[in-house]
Parts: sequence; structure tokens; C-alpha cells
Amino acid sequence: MRRVYLDHSATTPVRKEVADLVMEYMLYTFGNPSSVHSFGREAKKALDEARDRLANLIGANSKEIYFTSGGTESDNIAILGAAMANSKKGKHIITSAIEHHAVMDPCKHLEQQGFEVTYLPVDDQGIVNIEDLKAAIKPETILISIMHVNNEIGTIQDIGSMAKLARDKGIIFHTDAVQSLGKIPINVKELNVDMLTGSSHKIYGPKGVGVLYVRKGVQFDNITYGGAQERKKRPGTENLSGIVGFGMAAELAGKEIDTETERQTKLRDKLIKGILENIPHTRLNGHLERRIASNVNVSVEFIEGESLLLSLDMKGIGASSGSACTSGSLDPSHVLLATGLSHEIAHGSLRMTLGRETTEADIDYVLQVLPEVVNRLRAMSPIYNKN
Repeated sequence: MRRVYLDHSATTPVRKEVADLVMEYMLYTFGNPSSVHSFGREAKKALDEARDRLANLIGANSKEIYFTSGGTESDNIAILGAAMANSKKGKHIITSAIEHHAVMDPCKHLEQQGFEVTYLPVDDQGIVNIEDLKAAIKPETILISIMHVNNEIGTIQDIGSMAKLARDKGIIFHTDAVQSLGKIPINVKELNVDMLTGSSHKIYGPKGVGVLYVRKGVQFDNITYGGAQERKKRPGTENLSGIVGFGMAAELAGKEIDTETERQTKLRDKLIKGILENIPHTRLNGHLERRIASNVNVSVEFIEGESLLLSLDMKGIGASSGSACTSGSLDPSHVLLATGLSHEIAHGSLRMTLGRETTEADIDYVLQVLPEVVNRLRAMSPIYNKN
């Protein structure tokens, strides 16, 4: 049976060359970067080189790069750290209604600590209106966090304009770039962002490694304590082999952005067109044009998303119904609900995300299998039969 992996927004397979490098550092360059002997100095040199690679990918200075355990920790450090460090200036934060839970949950925690959080709405394609952002800003606003690319529907926000607005008003601007890092060109200076987060395992690097960019001069507090690593902002012995792997994955991703974007866009558009033309009662979620090249998110009416996923899995196709971090939840996607979908339609969502090994033959196979699966499930649906 053919196997097709279309869940790259959840995680990507580690590249062979990256895995080889990780293994090399696990076995042979195993020193602690904080140690002063030659083993430690070798490790410190590798750590610095990886930091340079991440900085180069986003147009930052190496001293503005902090390594973490992943995108979730990076988001938490950014949101909680910036809020606490600037709380004397004000206690108002702005974010969007479609953020990842790694941003939403820290914001909810801060609300319990006396902060006020404004959750901006989005339109039916998942776009934040900059006029809504302007209207939400108050004198006591200290932080704005809007994600660059949505992890579920692939919508790309106009971060540059929103961050410039924040910069002009002296407000810290953070963006969750976990789904855009290494996939679309990013230059933190051109984007005007003060803080940016990314993750290794979304770009064919090892799991358990993330990055936080903080522009020089931006104040943020620690949320953990106990060591001097990462300039005391993220204490704890560094995951050296993982960080080295992340550095290589970032460099390789940067070299392939243009070619992979062009290639995946063609496959993505073919998949979208095939679904919408051949399966009745389907709709595309997210913006058709302002969309990451790898993302296809559709709602299939009259069936449950979980049944659809299980049926596709039996045919060798790996997909998802939304964020991997909430896949165990029975609740419909908060992202899809925010775009105006009903609970019933949101429950029937299907997210398929392409990667560098996805082929046209894979897309053809999905377009062959998916209509058959949908027809079989709808034949058993009393709701569909009434329509």
C-alpha cells in the first residue's frame, strides 16, 4: 500500500545529513559548552556556529538568538517575559483569536495575574484587519503578539505593517513564526519585529529544539532560573546535538526556500482544485493567495473529521484535522470557529500539509482516494442523506 505523509505542519522527518550530524555530536563532541576544557570549548564553538546559522536565516545578530526546547517554550518566554519586564508601563496585551495555544494559554495565564488581553477577530479567511489593531491599542498597551503563518489554515499575516505600527508607538511586537521559519523569507529588520519564535522540527531538524529572537534592547524577564546559559535568559545545559542539527537544518532550508515554495505551490493548488471540483460540499479554509505553499485545509460537510482521518490512515495517508497539539480534543478548532464556521462544519475539517518529499504522484493518489472515502462516509451519514 502506498504511504503518503501530509502532516508536515505537525512535524517533519529529520533530514539524513542533519541526523548524521546530530549523531556525530552525540557520540564524539559531547562536552558541556559551559566547561573550560578542550571538550567544552569544542562544544561551545559548535553552539556558536549554530547560533550564527539561525541568525543568518532571519537577518539577525547572533547575540539576539536564544535557544530553547521548542516553539512552545519560546512563545512562553516571549509573552510572559516581556509582560513581566514591562508591567510597570502597563498591563494591556493584544493578540489574535487564531493564535497557537502556546500564545493563547500564556495570555490567559496573564489575565489571571491582572493583565488585560484583547483578542482581535479575523475575517472569514483568517486575516487580522490592521484597523482593528489600531483601534485596540491603548496607552497602557505593552505587547502585541500576532502569528506570522497560521498553523491550521496557512494564512500569512501582514506582520511588517502591524509591527511597524507597534514600533512607532513604542510597543513590543512578537510573532510566532514556527510555521514560517525556513519556509518563506524572513528578515527581522524588514519585518520590524522585536521578538520572533521558531522550531527545529518544522524544518527537518530534530525535535526538542527551538529559537527565540529578541531584538537588542528589548527587555524581558526570566521565567526559569538556575544557570547562566543563553545569557541567563534560558538556564539549563544546552541540547548541543539538537541545536547543531537545528543550525544545519536552518541553513539548508534557507537555501531551498525559493525552489520549494514554487514546487509545493503547484502541488498545493492541484490538490485544492481537485478536491473542490470533485467532492461536493467542500470549502477551502484560509486565504487562497496569502497562504503558505505547503498548506491545504478544507471542510468536508456531513462527516466527522476523526472518521475521515482514520479512513485515510487505513489507505496509508497521514493528515490531521488541525493543530497536532490539540488533536486529542473533541472540541472543534478555535481557528475555524474564529473564521465564522459553524461547529458542524468545523468538525469536518481536514488539514493536509506538504513537504520537500511530497510528489505529484502522492497528490494524484490522495485525489483518487479522498473522494472514495468521503462518499463511503457520507453514505452512512443520516445528515447527508437528508440533504
